[in-house]
Amino acid sequence: MTTPPRPEPDAPRDLVGIGIGPFNLSLAALAQPLTELDTVFYDQRPGFDWHPGLLIDGAAVQVPFLADLVTLADPTSRWSFLNYLRTRDRLFPFYFAERFHTHRAEYDAYCRWVADHLPALHFRHQVDAVRWNPERDLFEVDHTQLDTDGEAEALGRTYARNVVLGIGTEPYVPDPLRPLADAPGVPVLHAADYLDHRAALLAAGHVTVVGSGQSGAEVFLDLLRHRPAGREGLHWIGRTPAFAPMEYSKLGLEHFTPDYTRYFHGLTEPVRDQLVTAQWQLHKGIDADTLAAIHDELYRRTLHGGWPDAVLTPGVRVRTAGRLAATRLELHLEHIEQGTRSRLTTDAVVLATGYRERPLGRLLAGLDPYLRRDSAERPRVDEQFRLVTDPAVTGAVYVQNAERHTHGVGAPDLGLAAWRSATILNSLTGKEPYPLPDRTAFTTFGLQEQHRVPSARQPRSTLTPLVEGR
Repeated sequence: MTTPPRPEPDAPRDLVGIGIGPFNLSLAALAQPLTELDTVFYDQRPGFDWHPGLLIDGAAVQVPFLADLVTLADPTSRWSFLNYLRTRDRLFPFYFAERFHTHRAEYDAYCRWVADHLPALHFRHQVDAVRWNPERDLFEVDHTQLDTDGEAEALGRTYARNVVLGIGTEPYVPDPLRPLADAPGVPVLHAADYLDHRAALLAAGHVTVVGSGQSGAEVFLDLLRHRPAGREGLHWIGRTPAFAPMEYSKLGLEHFTPDYTRYFHGLTEPVRDQLVTAQWQLHKGIDADTLAAIHDELYRRTLHGGWPDAVLTPGVRVRTAGRLAATRLELHLEHIEQGTRSRLTTDAVVLATGYRERPLGRLLAGLDPYLRRDSAERPRVDEQFRLVTDPAVTGAVYVQNAERHTHGVGAPDLGLAAWRSATILNSLTGKEPYPLPDRTAFTTFGLQEQHRVPSARQPRSTLTPLVEGR
C-alpha cells in the first residue's frame, strides 16, 4: 500500500471503540439509543465470536442470564437476552426450562444477534495506532481495512474525541511449554483451540490436561465422556492445591458488585496487588456442577469393578517439557507441597492455563508520553475506567477488561459488563442516561462506606472511623 492513511471525511466521532468482544458490544448496545453520540467500533476479525474453541456441548456460562449485555443497566433495552428469545419465539421454552444459567453456545448466539443489528460495528478493520493530536484536540485512530482473506485492502484514519479499548485477553502459555506449543505439528495446544483438535485428541493414546480451572475441568470431562471405559488414558494436573469449587455463596458473589469495585479501587497499590493473587477462588475455581459431573462419570466407570485409567493430581507444576522420540511428549513435573519430582509421558497436551490481558503498549505507543503509570509501569485507571493522562489530553481513553490491577476481580466478569458500560456512557455524556444504583451489596467492605444510602433507609447505627491513639 503506497498511499498514506486518509482521514475520514466526516466530523470527528464522539467515541471510537477498539475491539468488539462482549464488553465493547455491551457498550455499543447501550450507546445505540443515545442519538446525540456518534460512535464507531472496529475489530480485525471477520465477525463476532466468543471463545469458539470452548463452546463444548452443555458447557454453561458461569453468570446468570440477567448478566447479559444490557439488562443490569437497562432492563427495558431491546438488546436484552429476553428480547433475543422473544424474537426467536423461544420465551416459553426458556420459561419452562427453568434455566438460570445459559449454555455458552446460546450466549454466543445472542451476542451474534446483537452484533448483526448494530450499524456502528465495523469488522475486518484492524486498528494500527492511536495518537493524540494536540493541534486539533482529537485522537487519531489509524486502521487498515481487510479483505475476505485478511489482507490489507485500504488504509484509513478516524478522528475521535474519546477512545475505548476493549481488545480483550489472549491465551496464556506457560514458558516451559511455549517451545512445544509454538512448534508446528506438535500436539500441544491451548484450550482456546480445543474443539478444532477434539477429534485428534479423542484418537490419541494418552492426553494430559494442564490447568485446574473451569476450562480444564470442562475439557477433561468432555474427553472422559467420549473415551472408552478402562482405556481413558487421561491425566489432569494443576498448580492449585485442590480441584476447588468456585466461591459461589451469595455473600461471596458480592465481590462482583460495583460496591466492591469502588472499594478495591480505593485501596493502595500494594494491597490491591496482594488481593488479586489471593482471590483466585473467586474467579478461577470450578463450577460445583462440573465437579459433580466429573465425579459421577468417574464413579460410573467403577460399577463393574476396577478404576478408570484417569489420574487427577492437583498441586503440580510443569518444570520443563520436551519431545520423546518422534511422537511422544515428556513433562517434567514438580509437586509443590511435597517438593518431589517425576516425569510424565503423554501423546498430547491441552493447556487450560487461562488468559492474560493483551498488552496495550504497541497500540498506545503514540500516547505513551501522556500516560501516567504506577510503580509497576502499568497504566493508572481512574474510577470511571479512564486511563490517567497528562492534562494536555482533553479527551478520554476508557478501558474494558484491562483494569484488574485497579478495579479487582470483577474486571473480566460478564456480570459487571452493563454497569461498566453505563458508567462509561454517563461519564462520556456528562449526563446520566443510565441511572445507576448507589448501593449494590449488603456487605460493607470498608469501615468508611463508599456509597450513599437513601435517607429513608438510613441504618440505625453507623460505623465510626478509628482515630489514632483512641
